[in-house]
Amino acid sequence: QVRLVESGGGLVQAGGSLKLSCAASGMLFSFNAMAWYRQAPGKQRELVATITIHRTTNYADSVKGRFTISRDNAKNTMYLQMNSLKPEDTAVYYCNLPTASLNWGQGTQVTVSS
Repeated sequence: QVRLVESGGGLVQAGGSLKLSCAASGMLFSFNAMAWYRQAPGKQRELVATITIHRTTNYADSVKGRFTISRDNAKNTMYLQMNSLKPEDTAVYYCNLPTASLNWGQGTQVTVSS
C-alpha cells in the first residue's frame, strides 16, 4: 500500500524559510515523477512544483525563484525548500504524483505571518 507522509511545516515570519519533506513507501519512488501541492483555506488544491525521474523541475509562477523541489531516491524522499515566504504561501502542503492519482497524505501546515 502506497503511503505518503509530509513533514516540516510550521509557523514562520514573512521572509523566512522552511524545508518540507515527503517520505514515500509502498511504491517504486525512483521510477515516478513527483509533485508538491498546496491548499489554502477556502481555496482549491493547486500544483506547486513537479520533479521528473531525471530531476527536471517545474514551478507555479507564484513560487518560481523562491521554492526549490528536489528528491533523494536512496531515501524515497522528496523535498521542498521554501525561501522568501509570503503570507499568501500559507496552506496545507501535500505531495503526490503529478497526476494526483495516489491517496492523499495528511499534509503539513505552513503558516506565514506578516
